[in-house]
Amino acid sequence: MSTVDAIVVGGGVIGLATAWRAAQAGLSVALVDDEPGNGASYAAAGMLAPVTEVHYGEEPLLALNLESARRYPSFVQELEAVSGTAVGYRPSGTLVVAADEDDAAAIDDLFRFQRELGLEVQRLHRRECRALEPLLAPRIRGGMVTEVDHQVNNRRLIDALLTACARTGVTVHRRRSATLRLDGDRATGVTLADGGVLEAAKVVLAAGCWSAAVDGVPAAARPPVRPVKGQILRLRGPARQPFLTRTVRGLVHGTPVYLVPRTDGELVVGATVEERGFDTTVTAGAVYELLRDAAEIVPGVSELELTEARAGLRPGSPDNAPLLGPTAIEGLVLATGHYRHGVLLTPVTADAIAEVLVSGRAPDLLAPFSPLRFACERADSSAAEEVVP
Repeated sequence: MSTVDAIVVGGGVIGLATAWRAAQAGLSVALVDDEPGNGASYAAAGMLAPVTEVHYGEEPLLALNLESARRYPSFVQELEAVSGTAVGYRPSGTLVVAADEDDAAAIDDLFRFQRELGLEVQRLHRRECRALEPLLAPRIRGGMVTEVDHQVNNRRLIDALLTACARTGVTVHRRRSATLRLDGDRATGVTLADGGVLEAAKVVLAAGCWSAAVDGVPAAARPPVRPVKGQILRLRGPARQPFLTRTVRGLVHGTPVYLVPRTDGELVVGATVEERGFDTTVTAGAVYELLRDAAEIVPGVSELELTEARAGLRPGSPDNAPLLGPTAIEGLVLATGHYRHGVLLTPVTADAIAEVLVSGRAPDLLAPFSPLRFACERADSSAAEEVVP
């Protein structure tokens, strides 16, 4: 049996960053994950896209995304200093382009919505798009650009966070967490799959799409997260001549595709959105469709080397927003359900959850994302069912 101040269950970028921040605040921290950094965080593209990922009805999430994007430069600077690892942060902006007239109309609608929200975007004609990225297809129908969206190399970010955790005193248990330990309505730690016991006054559930599958979590606090499959490709071209200078997002006959260039010649192409449960099979159809759509926007991708095809599982929630903060179970804190924005929301999530662990209080910016919002919905649903004859 081992006793610490806080246990973090889950070793993706959210769990790692939260453990690091909590340890920096003076807490003794244990992190539990059998393969830290090997889940959705590893499969991701590393886009930091609060502007081009904005969706109707998600204004509270937009505010959180923008705040986390604002914190990213200082977060990266501090992380690189502690870990000695460059994480490939690039404030290079994002170009969004349309393949046909219907796609251009959809981009017009998005542009108007973004401007209504006060976001920094600029509408471009096709020639202006091709002036920014000469390898774009000549037939594209224009687009828009923002300098607010950035990128980070998510795999280097994982490596840096693992090093930072080690250098800040976080104990990493590379085992599966089997069961949440409870004393009445209070979380007291976890029992590991090998029978080992970790005790703590606070337990953070940050296991991504597997958060709902952790044994011992009472129904009142079980997060309503599910896996949303995304298949993603990695291509490689010459490092001496970058294929693109910024992230390019395309709308191709109604289907979105993105191309994220790295400075070493890698190009990340993604990603599908599939409700397939915990299936991580890479399918020929998805690879074909991603390459087809990418080539519709940037024809030269067909000449690049295909180095990896992978499927990851995003943690989706009923409203596509994360669950952050205390639950109905004393001592149990959630940091899950980040869906498309896990890498982007890493700084603000880690800061806020560390504050919860130290002070016991959630900062105001977490109010729209309280896990209790779903507990209330379940209670209302149960009450309605009781009065139905």
